[in-house]
Amino acid sequence: MATFLYKLGRLAFRRRHFAALIWVALLTLAGVGAASAPVAGSSSFSIPGTEAQKAFDLLESRFPGMSADGATARVVFKAPAGEKMADKDNKAAVEKAVKVLGTGSEVTSVSDPFKTSAVSKDGLVAYASVKYEVSGMELKDASKDALKAAAEDARHSGLTVEVGGDALQATPETGSSEVIGIAIAAVVLVITFGSLIAAGLPLLTALIGVGIGVSTITALASALDLGSTTSTLAMMIGLAVGIDYALFIVSRYRAELAEGREREEAAGRAVGTAGSAVVFAGLTVVIALVGLSVVNIPMLTKMGVAAAGTVAVAVLIALTMIPALLGYAGRRVQPAGQKSKLLGGGRAAKKQGKPNMGTRWASFVVRRPLAVLLLGVVGLGAAAVPAASLQLGLPDDGSQPVSTTQRRAYDLLSEGFGPGFNGPLMVVVDAKASDSPKTVFSTVHDEIKDLKGVVSVSPAAPNKAGDTAMITVIADSKPSSVTTEDLVHKIRGTGADIKAETDATVLVTGSTAMNIDFSQKLNDALIPYLALVVGLAFLLLIVVFRSILVPLKAALGFLLSVMAALGAVVAVFQWGWLSSLMGVEETGPIMSMMPIFMVGVVFGLAMDYEVFLVTRMREAFVHGEKPGQAIVTGFKHGARVVTAAAVIMIAVFSGFIGSSESMIKMIGFGLAIAVFFDAFIVRMALVPAVLALLGKRAWWLPKWLDRVLPNVDVEGEGLRALEEKPRDGDHDRKLVGV
Repeated sequence: MATFLYKLGRLAFRRRHFAALIWVALLTLAGVGAASAPVAGSSSFSIPGTEAQKAFDLLESRFPGMSADGATARVVFKAPAGEKMADKDNKAAVEKAVKVLGTGSEVTSVSDPFKTSAVSKDGLVAYASVKYEVSGMELKDASKDALKAAAEDARHSGLTVEVGGDALQATPETGSSEVIGIAIAAVVLVITFGSLIAAGLPLLTALIGVGIGVSTITALASALDLGSTTSTLAMMIGLAVGIDYALFIVSRYRAELAEGREREEAAGRAVGTAGSAVVFAGLTVVIALVGLSVVNIPMLTKMGVAAAGTVAVAVLIALTMIPALLGYAGRRVQPAGQKSKLLGGGRAAKKQGKPNMGTRWASFVVRRPLAVLLLGVVGLGAAAVPAASLQLGLPDDGSQPVSTTQRRAYDLLSEGFGPGFNGPLMVVVDAKASDSPKTVFSTVHDEIKDLKGVVSVSPAAPNKAGDTAMITVIADSKPSSVTTEDLVHKIRGTGADIKAETDATVLVTGSTAMNIDFSQKLNDALIPYLALVVGLAFLLLIVVFRSILVPLKAALGFLLSVMAALGAVVAVFQWGWLSSLMGVEETGPIMSMMPIFMVGVVFGLAMDYEVFLVTRMREAFVHGEKPGQAIVTGFKHGARVVTAAAVIMIAVFSGFIGSSESMIKMIGFGLAIAVFFDAFIVRMALVPAVLALLGKRAWWLPKWLDRVLPNVDVEGEGLRALEEKPRDGDHDRKLVGV
């Protein structure tokens, strides 16, 4: 592989106009496609195989036109101080709002609170339920604007009016996160390279790669049902890895120049060596993201595949466009150790200076490996302790900032009707196979009413055929609580008994039950997903490092960093530590997607640092250095670059902590802290400590396995043979006496 990539790098350097033109053309094509594509809403949401989804599907078939998964809104009204909702003026204002809401093009029904007894016992709070024919993710902006306008008009009458439900789902605001991340990345790159030109190359190629990826996702969003979250994830991952991959190749190019090689040769060798590491690092990220399909949640699968495509583009750009741009830059990109005139006066590299920080740190770890190993493991173990009390769930309106109308509506409903009113459970009774459906409906109603934790149960509402009915259940606890989850399981247990006696099927659905099933499906998929991703990456790393213990150590170190990161997430978002600093207004269960999402993304990114750092050690070892010295050599050339890459990635992810959406905020914090733990504790401390303790055994591989494995030559051993052979151009120049 190193030889092939070496030739590709030289070709891209020589044919720089052609290489650059291809990527500019692809960016233009993707941009035109995105601009001309129909506007797509958020992707539809389904969880195949769960009870909640089966109930939704049953309602669609037995209650045609009902739009069981359609968006809902609760317009909550509160009377002014000293007044009641039943007062003449207040009642007139509510009835007017109900009439206006019913005129919406996507509205299927609106309930009048005075006709449906939707007024609190104290007479201070009332609500109108609005049902739409499409889901909240697919609702048109015009319908959302009409909902907001109706609420605003009602406020003018003196009422307090807030809107809850999923009809007002909004695209999360991340503020200037991307700009902040790019700005910090630019500063780190300038410090690392000491050159504005060299620093600009990774930024330029990363932006082009993200532009192609996100534009392609936008162009295909309508056809493939891709939502805004898909492009956000692709941008987050693509920007981080795009900068990192280009950073490693440019850094290796400057190192090759410092060894006295010509620029074209240096570009070829940079792509042949660092480029090989980029390919395998990119493969681990792609495996981790595509592996999300194991969960069998279409939305998650699409997000993973789209982000994986953006990573693949980042790899290809790093291998082809970076050498092309290096050709354009010429002598403006200085050898390693030199700085540009602007930043350092064009100083030449010192031939014999003191060892750099990476060399000094690696030497210390090699001398004290056991102490470093124990300190690192104990530290990560302590950070992971909170993960033992991890509670999973999905955020609801109760976790929104208090400044939002959804949160204020949630609080008003809790005040007037109790906390469980914000997450009603919908029980669907399929009595088609029963001899007496009406008796079954009555039995289910009575059984549920007697369960502990139930506040109220609505009468059964059968369909026209009379074989299926809906029953609404209100719990005495808030939707995201463990108590409500237990109640759902109790109702389902009761349904199993009724099934045995009457052949009727009882299913529990609604947003609360859907969230519970979603969390359970993710929990069930975590172990198979972890086994698949880690297993495939383990095999890949065996090929890369030609070792058993190095990939095993990489996987165990990753598990340590992920557990520590989950512990930090629990401490902040569940326990409330440093919550004010992070802008967390409401603590609660950790988002159900967080563990499996962190496993996928962090594993791929962690293997980046493993591949880039350890391949340099492997290269030194293969070329004859002793194990301890190979570790020091690897850090001498790779520590500065890996540190810069980690800081850049942390900066990109940290920018999303400023999001107004708790889910995005949690993802940003989780990924940033995970990269910190993995890069600076696992890869920079535990990895050299373990390798120092193992010595030559770290690179042991059974002879039979060595014969079976393909030789991908990540270390660039095959390039030595090319060095000895005169190239065609050199031979021609000799013939003409040049």
